[in-house]
Amino acid sequence: MTAETAAPAPAPARPAALLLGAGITALEGAALTGWGLYDLVAGLLGDSASMGRSEAGGVVLLLMGLLPLLAGRALLRGRRWGRSPAVLTNSICLPVAYYMWQSGGAMAAVAVAVAVLGLTGIVALLNPKVTGLLYDARA
Repeated sequence: MTAETAAPAPAPARPAALLLGAGITALEGAALTGWGLYDLVAGLLGDSASMGRSEAGGVVLLLMGLLPLLAGRALLRGRRWGRSPAVLTNSICLPVAYYMWQSGGAMAAVAVAVAVLGLTGIVALLNPKVTGLLYDARA
């Protein structure tokens, strides 16, 4: 068996923390994308007084949701560049949760869920096993 015909080395198993972090990041991206679609459609079907503002906001939210979706996909493929935008996205959840908490009522319960998702995503993505997988000797 020569080097050209040798079977490629099996890819290392993905740690559960990586799967969790990538899943949470993709969930956040999907939420932003859904919110952007809703805002875009509501603006197109809404009154003509706010025409343009809602659509522009929807496009911005769609674009903001695209990065976490791509980062989650990159993490599942073992690409190290995906971790920085994923940690950033999860970090942004914390001030969002704080301001949601300030609203009180039912928003406080949603704020707790957003904060838990953000913290869980950060902890999962900064796990030493994830770091070892993403930053091994492959360069």
